[in-house]
Amino acid sequence: MPKPVLYTIGLSPPCRAVELTANALGLELERKTVNLLAGENLKPEFLKLNPKHTVPVLDDDGTIIGESHAIMIYLVRKYGKSDALYPSDIVQQARVNEALHFESGVLFARLRFITELVFFARTTEIPDDRIEYVRKAYRLLEDSLSDDFIAGREMTIADFSCISTVASTVGFIPLDKSEFPRTNAWMERMQRLPYYEQANGAGATGLGQLVVKQLADNAKA
Repeated sequence: MPKPVLYTIGLSPPCRAVELTANALGLELERKTVNLLAGENLKPEFLKLNPKHTVPVLDDDGTIIGESHAIMIYLVRKYGKSDALYPSDIVQQARVNEALHFESGVLFARLRFITELVFFARTTEIPDDRIEYVRKAYRLLEDSLSDDFIAGREMTIADFSCISTVASTVGFIPLDKSEFPRTNAWMERMQRLPYYEQANGAGATGLGQLVVKQLADNAKA
């Protein structure tokens, strides 16, 4: 059976969340890079895969899935040796689902509010209200962290999803360790994963650096 194919780009938090999941499962993927800034996601051949023209997209021997949370759940269900990363227990699963919705509806949405301004509206600085909006998201995350991981005592795909976004955002809106100690401890816990740097760390740092560089370039234009 061929390896599952992941259409991806390393700077994308949702793509990196899938990479973290695959690494945790010990699953080998074939990767095809899609350059969003060059518009490769708008080419006809890609739109046939995903009319929503977003990444990541998974092609698992003809099964096409085009949203990171759905991909992660699918991979755990199909390739996981246990249900630890996405529990079958209805209560535990609800906790994970709650966190996944928080990531997409709050953490990632507020990151996009900024990156769209920087890369497409060509703003020269991040507006104060957008910065405060992100800091409020940090506070929501901090207040919800009552255990070692996002959804409880065990690591799940919710942690992969949230860390991919938060680790990117702190590159240009720093997270104060004294103000958000639980979030900082959780991030350090995730960063100790043996596959973290390759699957998420490098891309998160790269996105943060790119935002800072683009702001400077916009100011020069």
